[in-house]
Amino acid sequence: MNSLRLQLRFLLPLVLTLIATAYLVLPLMDSLTLRWFSRDLNLRGSLVASALSDSIAENRQDFKTRRLQTLIDRAAQDERLVGIGLCSIEGEVVRRTAGFPPSLTCEKAREIAGQNESQLKLEGGSVQVGMHPINGDSGRMADLVILHDLSFLERRSQDTQKYLIILIASLGLAMTLITVVVAQLSWRGWMAGARALLRGEGVLMPMSPLSPAASAPPELAPLAADLRARLRDLEDEYRRAQGPDAEWNPERLRTLLRTQLRGDQVIVVSNREPYIHERGKDGVIVKRPASGLVTAVEPVMRACSGTWIAHGSGSADHDVVDANDRVMVPPGRDEYVLRRLWLTPEEEQGFYYGFSNEGLWPLCHVAHVRPVFREADWNRYCAVNQRFADAVVAEAVVEDPVVLVQDYHFALLPAMIRKKLPRATILTFWHIPWPNPESFGICPWRREILEGMLGSTILGFHTRFHCKNFIETVDRYLEARIEHEHSTISFHDDDTLVESYPISIEWPADSEIATWLPVADCRRNVRERFGYGLEHRIAVGVDRFDYTKGILERLHAVERLLEKHPEWVGRFSFIQVAAPSRSSLEEYRAFQDRIQQVTQRINMRFGSTGYLPVHLLAEHHEHAQLIELYRAAEICVVTSLHDGMNLVCKEFVAARDDEQGVLVLSRFAGAAREMPEALIVNPYHVEECADALEQALRMPAPEQRERMASLRANVREFNVYRWAGRMLSDGGRSRLRDRIQARLKRHQRA
Repeated sequence: MNSLRLQLRFLLPLVLTLIATAYLVLPLMDSLTLRWFSRDLNLRGSLVASALSDSIAENRQDFKTRRLQTLIDRAAQDERLVGIGLCSIEGEVVRRTAGFPPSLTCEKAREIAGQNESQLKLEGGSVQVGMHPINGDSGRMADLVILHDLSFLERRSQDTQKYLIILIASLGLAMTLITVVVAQLSWRGWMAGARALLRGEGVLMPMSPLSPAASAPPELAPLAADLRARLRDLEDEYRRAQGPDAEWNPERLRTLLRTQLRGDQVIVVSNREPYIHERGKDGVIVKRPASGLVTAVEPVMRACSGTWIAHGSGSADHDVVDANDRVMVPPGRDEYVLRRLWLTPEEEQGFYYGFSNEGLWPLCHVAHVRPVFREADWNRYCAVNQRFADAVVAEAVVEDPVVLVQDYHFALLPAMIRKKLPRATILTFWHIPWPNPESFGICPWRREILEGMLGSTILGFHTRFHCKNFIETVDRYLEARIEHEHSTISFHDDDTLVESYPISIEWPADSEIATWLPVADCRRNVRERFGYGLEHRIAVGVDRFDYTKGILERLHAVERLLEKHPEWVGRFSFIQVAAPSRSSLEEYRAFQDRIQQVTQRINMRFGSTGYLPVHLLAEHHEHAQLIELYRAAEICVVTSLHDGMNLVCKEFVAARDDEQGVLVLSRFAGAAREMPEALIVNPYHVEECADALEQALRMPAPEQRERMASLRANVREFNVYRWAGRMLSDGGRSRLRDRIQARLKRHQRA
């Protein structure tokens, strides 16, 4: 019934249109028919006049001869001729046939013949009046008036109208029947297509050729495109709506895992392990490595209780694992599983020290250190990535785990996992910067690295700038379809979302803050340790011993500060915590030696008995020790030459619950985009850095409080749980699409 109503809505206007068309066309057809026949009759009249012209010319002396009358009567015997009249030069009718009306004068006939529609109404019907000149040797001799019967024209017009009405009615009937049939077929196709769209075909996945909806009208394609665009808009709106409404914390992250990921298995893969077991004098001790990755990801694992796969590098790591190389961590709380993978010295040298840190690390950091690429290192890198992929497959208890691949050590891992676990949701986060296409192009295995990373469901970077660089690199070196509006890359029929997820730290819980010493006690303890009074000013830097961290540049800035402002000599010291890192690499050993030399030079130049302007602490510090330093210092200096994010600046801000202290931050650290309240500097500009230190030393307490309060609010809101929550939320939506596709395939097979 609904289908019939829809068809009638179309057919009734069609029928009315046909009737109106016929009503308008019939008068037009009559007019055209009259014109056509008028021209035909005029031509016939001209032929008659031409045939009679010679006979009339012979009798030009006397038009009233009987012979001429007989000739005119004979010519008028044509059934279509009503009458013929002969007009003299003087305008007198000198000869006429019986059918020629006596009342029609030559003057009147000439007037009628000159009109567009040269018709004359008589009692027997309408006639067409034509006047044709009769010419002789000396010019026009007379005019022949010919009256043609138009009654046959009216009969033909009626026949034409009848046939036209029959034709239009037949066309209308045929169109109606065709419309009904096509409408029924189209309605079925539209309904099948609409049902398919509602199920997600063509929106969340392409329509299968085996599906009944595959024959749906192509007009549904724009509708599907609109639905896809609207779905993405809704996702963007949802993502923005999840922003500042509620604070991200472990419980909210667990809730997200229960709702969007439905308790799915979560596996983290990284090179560095979150806890290292070392042999000590009193037995096995547990350490947390100095790593921004561990600082960010470890709280997430405690919230989701998954499995962390990492390289076991501690001297006692073997001693504490079970038969499957697993150990529960954190020690004493047992919140998640740490699965350790063992590397041979050759594998560690080629995979970690070689390709990862002599190749990819300097390649991705604009620190003016030449990358080194060796074939043997690349082969080790590939082999170790494959070993970790096998470990992920072994640890997966479901076909579609959520796998979080961490950092540049595992560029090939996503594609390897995808090959073994095609339904896995792979979230890869690249913790270091991504260079521009020209810089990345020097890597001999650039294509393999890009293809490996595009095995990810989601590929995350710290900033949109790094995302843009990666997309441009793919565009330069791979044949892939890139959708810039939604930041997605389609490669080998798989889509990868490239998105920015600024990483952060875990905001200290109230229970942890309660264990901190008051700021005054921290200030006193640190100054007593180094032999300074309470009024002595301290700046602190905390980094790994790495050439990308700008340690040398900040030492030069301290030296320049003391040169320009000698009043700070004896009143200001800089404490640099530099945990040893990658000391087996020549570049790192040379860098550490140079830092030692510059430190000694500055101390010899400006130091004195009981005073050193620079204290270099080249050893690992526990988190509690760093908190004490952060709370004791007036300034924290972060001068990275190029950094994905840098979490030291956020740790310093989180530690300053007194809302005092000044952050000096490199513009080349990703954190600079989130922390404009810091004193932003160019670490290569020594004068600018020295001036920033002097400004920080003289900054009034109210200004410090205003800046620090804003920084703390930002870091607290955009914490590590928000970082993980955004990635996992996007992963959850991706898994929802996968499940819909699986249901569609089952529906199609059924």
